[in-house]
Amino acid sequence: MEYSRGVAAPQASRPRRPVDPAAPLAGAEIVVAIGGGIAVYKIAEVVRRLTKADAKVQVVMTPRATEFVGPTTFQTLSGRRVFTDPWDLGQDSEIGHIQIADRAELVIVAPATANLIARMAAGMADDAVTSVLLATRAPVLVAPSMNVNMWNHPLTQKNLATLVSIGTHVVEPGEGFLACRWIGKGRLAEPADIVEAAAHVLAPKDLAGRRVVVSAGPTYEPIDPVRFLGNRSSGKMGFALAAAAARRGALVTLVAGPVAEPDPHGVAVQRVETAVQLQAAVEAAATGADAVIMAAAVGDFRAASEAAHKLKRGELGATVALELTANPDVLAGLGAARAARGGAGPVLVGFAAETRDVVRYARAKLAAKGVDLIVANDVTEPDAGFAVDTNRVVLVDAAGEEALPVAPKRVVAHRILDRVTALVAARAT
Repeated sequence: MEYSRGVAAPQASRPRRPVDPAAPLAGAEIVVAIGGGIAVYKIAEVVRRLTKADAKVQVVMTPRATEFVGPTTFQTLSGRRVFTDPWDLGQDSEIGHIQIADRAELVIVAPATANLIARMAAGMADDAVTSVLLATRAPVLVAPSMNVNMWNHPLTQKNLATLVSIGTHVVEPGEGFLACRWIGKGRLAEPADIVEAAAHVLAPKDLAGRRVVVSAGPTYEPIDPVRFLGNRSSGKMGFALAAAAARRGALVTLVAGPVAEPDPHGVAVQRVETAVQLQAAVEAAATGADAVIMAAAVGDFRAASEAAHKLKRGELGATVALELTANPDVLAGLGAARAARGGAGPVLVGFAAETRDVVRYARAKLAAKGVDLIVANDVTEPDAGFAVDTNRVVLVDAAGEEALPVAPKRVVAHRILDRVTALVAARAT
């Protein structure tokens, strides 16, 4: 799902409170402005996810939106009375559009129909939604939803461009079978994508403009057209790091081995298979980068020669000897190249997946590879191994060690990036 940032975001109505990049929605005052389209039913899940993330949600609806899903549904999910009519003196005295606009830290417009986008671009304030939008100084995130021909119409694109030019953020619609029976672009982004885009908008941008390269997942080293040498890495930690860096404003390139993880928002992803391919992609991306985070589990060895055809068990006998050759040490190569430049180059972060003596092996790796930080963990622990959603790591650098408590990998990723951000800033000065 594509996500674009506005180029000149308006100023918030009051000073920003401290925000944890791992949980930017927690405590945030978020207005969900709902337009009148068939996709209104999906917004119930958006509101549910926002409240689950501890956001304070105020729902505002156009009159047409209430004909698809009643306000009672959203009042139940948000715990707040829904604002639907600025001309209702009772509503406006309790939760008037100016009060809502002033309190908002973010306004999410979803579904944003072609009609609603046009009225927003024209600066109209003819219902509850457009009145709040014109009065707020909070960032605005728009999630369009409409027929493919309406989406492609030059006037719709012009209206969207107008909104982006004043700082509006856009979650691009998806492609597929639409409610109108057409097939094409125009389907509302999935609720999870809309909520993640909201997190992008609210997260602090302490890596804004920085170029970060992340590697993730295993490498597969072919033996024949069917078999390969590989490892158990799922890529979850590396993908979490790439997503976290993008959320914090970095320009992220993710070099990923063969894993099933979906591409993170706002990240340029290069898929590779072998260690040699990964080395080429990482070294190319590292040119001009501010940080390289090698979370990939790169295979140490590959077959000395790949068989052209599948090796048959009956032809090989009971015992088979497989000749191996060493793969390039990508991280050590980056460290050596930086040393050859007198230390000029990106911050280098390595990972050490160990089964014993975690800190001792991590410290040896830190020195041998000439890097700034090693993230080490014991993969035999049930909450820190491969293919699980949590991790327990130790950060090892020249100054000492810091053990992080077990946490979801998305949270661990931000704690690692806290350290990387400090290292990047120190290297820049």
